[in-house]
Amino acid sequence: MIDEAPVIIAAARTPIGTAGHSLSRLTVEQLGAPVLRTLICDPGLDPGDVDDVILGNCTGPGGNVARHTALSASMPSRVPGLTVDRQCASGLAAIEIAAHMVGSGARVVLAGGVESASTAPLRFWPPVDGGEPVRYHRAPFAPPRDDVDMGMANDLLAAEAGISRMRQDTYAAGSHARAMLARSAGAFDQETIAVGGCERDDRPRSGLTVERLTRLKPTFRPEGTVTAGNSCGISDGAAGVAVVSAKIQQGLALPGLRILSTATVGVPAARPGLGVVPAVYSALDKAGISLEEIDVIEFNEAFAGQVLACCDELGLDPARVCREGGALALGHPWGASGAVLAVRLFAQLVTRREGRYGLAAIAAGGGLGVAMVVEAAVGPC
Repeated sequence: MIDEAPVIIAAARTPIGTAGHSLSRLTVEQLGAPVLRTLICDPGLDPGDVDDVILGNCTGPGGNVARHTALSASMPSRVPGLTVDRQCASGLAAIEIAAHMVGSGARVVLAGGVESASTAPLRFWPPVDGGEPVRYHRAPFAPPRDDVDMGMANDLLAAEAGISRMRQDTYAAGSHARAMLARSAGAFDQETIAVGGCERDDRPRSGLTVERLTRLKPTFRPEGTVTAGNSCGISDGAAGVAVVSAKIQQGLALPGLRILSTATVGVPAARPGLGVVPAVYSALDKAGISLEEIDVIEFNEAFAGQVLACCDELGLDPARVCREGGALALGHPWGASGAVLAVRLFAQLVTRREGRYGLAAIAAGGGLGVAMVVEAAVGPC
């Protein structure tokens, strides 16, 4: 029943820092701990009521990042912590798991994601036949024949979907313009907490015109259309939400977001960017809501061509997506990005009451898509 759906009652994120810049000296637990503390303090929760902390992470130091972060946030030692890796979808997958836990009887679960590309350890394959260790920059997404780098995969996707370079550059320039307008209007202020002396996102740029973007050369194929300008930036950051039962939300008399449905799907690993499409269809079907009814849509803008290809498949006007800018402008802290989408929905639907229904969706390496449909619960339940 909708009245018994898990509810997000708090949401927060750090600024998103470009790798090597504002947040580059902060480790994953140093980024994540302030977010967890905010999720407890803002709604007035008792740390003793927290049943678990679920955090997504892709390239961290290993071990249980969620447990380390929870302890760094001075959470009670009985709170266990679980670290999730669904690659770029990890943060939204963590929230999905939290919703299931609350639906199964948990009272309060803090969920989200954290990524510090700047402090990620160097990785090496062990020596073979007396050779030298071989450094690698990412884990395999899939068996070798389908293990395509994300940039190349999405360049090929854009070509196959007929997404022109001009459309991609126009969309990317628009993301930056929308983010700058939103920043000027203070749209990010209430959702963002200062960490490490950093108070706002590094990446959004004013005056980033289509003309300037067209000067950039293709990054992945000589004849390709994906460039550094119409791709997201490698980033550092953390984001999270507090998921509680409807009973606790009612007791606290707080507004929130009901989690109406979630969906996780697999798609061909060589074209992971399309994972958004079936995930969106599945989540909408479970919620019994049409795409036309959704007021706020947040897709992870990994690549402009990928977002546009997914919009075309869904019959969705791209102007409805990330109306205050997305990852192309803000950055893409891999394990946290899915949670950033949830924070953005909370800011627009709960804090500013700009609609009723929201949709978040993200694709991930290995051929994955995760989506979530939420409903604003801003009055008495």
